[in-house]
Amino acid sequence: MLVLVALLCAVFTFLFVLFTALFVRQKQSLDILHRLRRHLGEDSERFKKTTDFLHRVYKFIKRAAKPLERFNFAKSLDFKLRQAGIPLFGSEFIILVLIAAALGSVAIYVITLNVAIIPIVAAMIPAGLWIYVTIRVGRRRQAFTEQLGDCLTTVANALRAGYSFQQAMDVVSREMEPPISTEFERVSTDIAMGVTMEAALEQMNKRVGSSDFDLVVTAVLIQREVGGNLAQVLDTISDTINERIRMKREIHTLTAQGRFSAWTLMLLPFFVAGFCLVFNREQMELFISEEAGRFALAFAIIMEIFGFIVIQKIVDIEV
Repeated sequence: MLVLVALLCAVFTFLFVLFTALFVRQKQSLDILHRLRRHLGEDSERFKKTTDFLHRVYKFIKRAAKPLERFNFAKSLDFKLRQAGIPLFGSEFIILVLIAAALGSVAIYVITLNVAIIPIVAAMIPAGLWIYVTIRVGRRRQAFTEQLGDCLTTVANALRAGYSFQQAMDVVSREMEPPISTEFERVSTDIAMGVTMEAALEQMNKRVGSSDFDLVVTAVLIQREVGGNLAQVLDTISDTINERIRMKREIHTLTAQGRFSAWTLMLLPFFVAGFCLVFNREQMELFISEEAGRFALAFAIIMEIFGFIVIQKIVDIEV
């Protein structure tokens, strides 16, 4: 329990540092907050100290991350964070992870006074944060795909109204919600900075990583080369994507029982083991003290993981 408390403290510390960095990077929000200081009265000095502290924290992270920018791993992490929608550079994220790992290790040592646990915690925190980023990428891609049908309808209607394709993208960036509005706004910004539309769309396609959007980009690029009614093409693609989303949701509903069974079969033995460890400790210690018990425990864990993977493969139906 103490180890769990220490780990949670380290994670919360990392999240505080992360949100601090995100807060400082949003310059527009900071400008608004600075303007609000006029209405804060006697608390204005306290507010100024808070924002100045956040600026100093971010400057420290930025200076510490500067030497890491030339490494390929930091550059690849930049792309991963852009996919996840986290407005941090890869080098800055590495510094934040190191800070979280160090704080977590110190917390573990102070609570347990066990040096052997420190390397485990120092490895678990970066692994957990990497899993968090990966989950963010998947959720953002899914949200983008679910918005894509409405986005194509908006673009097609704008084209029929006489807008150019670039103007239609500006409409999407203004009228729709993130993440699709953010991505189209980035495309418009790239084009304004001199990047060709084809290159900007290809970069967006790589960031999103959606097979549905890849179909859209291919259609747009072909239309720009050979001509044709782009609005009608986008309407057809929109209908296809919406039908595919509907089928995915239906399949997700039909396979809910299988996914629930997978998690139940995966977690139930651990709950039973914990219950037996509390009420029948002598019997459970046989799995640790005896060689046959250790072999049985390892075999059971391997089979649990194998069964979970098999069930996930069965219920994961591609559309």
